[in-house]
Amino acid sequence: MSRRTLRSETVLVLALSLGASAMSSLISFVGSLTKPGGLKEQAATLNGSYAPGRPWLDLAWQLFGITTALVPVALVAHLLIRERAGGMRAIGFDRTRPWQDLGRGALVAAAIGSAGLAFYLVARAAGANLTVVPESLPEVWWKYPVLILSAIQNSVVEEVIVVGYLLRRLDQLGWTPMAALAASAALRGSYHLYQGIGGFVGNMVMGVVFVLLYRRWGRVGPLVAAHALLDIVAFVGYGLLAGKVGWLPTP
Repeated sequence: MSRRTLRSETVLVLALSLGASAMSSLISFVGSLTKPGGLKEQAATLNGSYAPGRPWLDLAWQLFGITTALVPVALVAHLLIRERAGGMRAIGFDRTRPWQDLGRGALVAAAIGSAGLAFYLVARAAGANLTVVPESLPEVWWKYPVLILSAIQNSVVEEVIVVGYLLRRLDQLGWTPMAALAASAALRGSYHLYQGIGGFVGNMVMGVVFVLLYRRWGRVGPLVAAHALLDIVAFVGYGLLAGKVGWLPTP
């Protein structure tokens, strides 16, 4: 494919997915900055109800949102197949090494999770971050299964597009490894800006680590596993602990 086609394709994929999320996050952050009161007095809810008081309709909306969010990943798979690159295997998102991917992902999640939580607490205390509310779903039977599905969806979308796909296309366009790393990390930070400066910086650092690991391993699989584990612990842990422990900020 020509460089022009590669550029257009990359822009379209990002415009349909995390590039659009980055613009939405920027608008949200400006709104938070211009709202009376400090950032930590405001809340950023990650998983909320779409139909309060109507659990079955709410469940339908939750599953709809999770499913449609994965459409850009299906588009990436199609584009990689069209390229005759072997589909998702080209970026290491397949079932050839499931236990190795899970093991590496668990180690990465353990290392990043504790540091990330500490950084969030410090950033919020300094007034540089909103109070992040990982979930505010009603206490219904599908709450935790939906939170787990949401965590998996987040991890697949972000790591496949922001690491595997984007780095592949930037490499093909002749970007240097350092420039590609900076672009991937900046994009990851930008669509977390709605959480505040802390969310932006913390996720940029995570983006740098994930790109370096991807370059070393050549696989997105461990990064998807790590991200999914981080989000599952955050979502489910908040649901179980919010209001019961003093160190966990709540609105």
